[in-house]
Amino acid sequence: MDRSQVEIEEQGMGANPYGLLLKALTLIPSWHYLLAFLILSLVFLYNFLEFHFLHDLFSGFRGHPVCFTYNPCSVIYDGVVSKCRVLRGRYCATPWLSSPHVQTVFLNFNGRPPVFSYRRQLFYTSDGGTIALDWLMKSDVSGGALHMNSSISRNETTPIMVVVPGLTSDSSSAYLKHLAFNTAKHGWNVVISNHRGLGGVSITSDCFYNAGWTEDLRVVINHLHKEYPKAPLLAVGTSIGANILVKYLGEDGENVPIAGAVAICSPWDLLIGDRFICRRLVQKLYDRALTIGLQGYAQLHQPLYSRLANWEGIKKSRSIRDFDCHATCLVGKFETVDTYYRRCSSASYVGNVSIPLLCISALDDPVCTREAIPWDECRANKNIVLATTKHGGHLGFFEGITASGLWWVRATVEFLDVLHSSPYMHVQKKMQNCGPHSALDSTIDQGPYVNIAEDGLVAAMCNEQNKDDSIEEISELQNIHYEKDNKMVSDAKQDERTTKAKDDAFPVIADTTKHATSVQDVKPLDAISPFQRCFDLLSRQNRCSIWLLAYIAIITSWPLVGSAVSIVFKKKLRYV
Repeated sequence: MDRSQVEIEEQGMGANPYGLLLKALTLIPSWHYLLAFLILSLVFLYNFLEFHFLHDLFSGFRGHPVCFTYNPCSVIYDGVVSKCRVLRGRYCATPWLSSPHVQTVFLNFNGRPPVFSYRRQLFYTSDGGTIALDWLMKSDVSGGALHMNSSISRNETTPIMVVVPGLTSDSSSAYLKHLAFNTAKHGWNVVISNHRGLGGVSITSDCFYNAGWTEDLRVVINHLHKEYPKAPLLAVGTSIGANILVKYLGEDGENVPIAGAVAICSPWDLLIGDRFICRRLVQKLYDRALTIGLQGYAQLHQPLYSRLANWEGIKKSRSIRDFDCHATCLVGKFETVDTYYRRCSSASYVGNVSIPLLCISALDDPVCTREAIPWDECRANKNIVLATTKHGGHLGFFEGITASGLWWVRATVEFLDVLHSSPYMHVQKKMQNCGPHSALDSTIDQGPYVNIAEDGLVAAMCNEQNKDDSIEEISELQNIHYEKDNKMVSDAKQDERTTKAKDDAFPVIADTTKHATSVQDVKPLDAISPFQRCFDLLSRQNRCSIWLLAYIAIITSWPLVGSAVSIVFKKKLRYV
């Protein structure tokens, strides 16, 4: 070994090991560092943006089946959904859009919408508001050419699809153009009910829309049903529009002229959604983007917002919650933001939906979390079928290599088409009380309860009991009590005639006797009659319940009573 090599080794053993490590790192080419940084960045982005390209690649791009949540007795699933090939198939996302965030962003910035023109109709509400209704007729897209001269006749039987857009969206949004064009190509007419102040229309009243404002949808649908009574109405809501649609269906129950509906990517519970969108960095980006859209909407109507809301707070808002605090709550007269979210969430109204409803949601939705989906409520309602996919993003669901179509659009059109040709379409039932039902009706008024009137009548009432049956029973009881009262009155008249005959001989005693008779006869009638009626009515309606309560009382009290009886009898037996 040379002397120089020995000196180098001795110097290396005595040198700092970190210094040697740095010297070794400097010997690595710089392009290796660049390659390592690129790989680490791709791994980070792959996980941060929740890509699933590799999983799809290894599975051969077969996609994932659609999962359904429904009631076992649901005729909507057996008679409609089971016949839909798109829903019963698999969804595979576009390979280069295999991320919920990429799909959502691509939909808002491009979306590849079809090219066509709407027909604008202005609808004026009773409070002076203006709603823009944008129509796309089946004749407008037939044969690839536009025919803008035809109109809908009053006796038209072609179905009409009513579409409710999402937050700050209007008929020009890419996903709504996909839906309108495919529905019109299918042979139906489409009308998009834009929210107040959107679609290029100014706000002409002091009323703004919000996430739970169902009155505009109600009056528009009633107007369409009145103008085209023979045309079936089918409703589709997207995002916030889906929340409004489900809430409207739950409020009105059977009294809706809609034959069927579809809710796409509904937020369901706004309070849970508010907590979710502030949780992670990527969700905060969506929160900020949506806030900018709301601020742009407020900027269009600055004079009204400056007068009705806190304009300085609106300009300084950094989240949807801030905007709702300074604008929505003040205009809508909500006490707090949480109060607004609770009252306007559609999850509380799911149990009251009485028409066929298909709900489509993606489990990787970056805006509307899966945590807010009311799984049990959807399973309990026979009219609802919940379809969830593993991927899809928020209103994305792009499919195909070129991402030219949206999967949920095909699924919606097919579901409503099969429903239209089935006997399960909803037919409106006129109700005496046409006002919106409270969400508490589905959770409180489920079991029988006792209603005590001013006259002492006690009635056992239940939601599931038929109204005609209850009226018939009450009428029958009233007739029985009426006969009893007539009999008592006739007896009182006979006593009165007997007493009158004695008045001539004993006038003073007659007055005293008459007063005593009235006190003795009337008092027991007033005191006993209400209890008698209560007992008769309860015994008629709750015979089984009374015996069941008696049985439960005996069983539960037997250990205590039995031990006491045994002690008493043991003492007596000892004396014997």
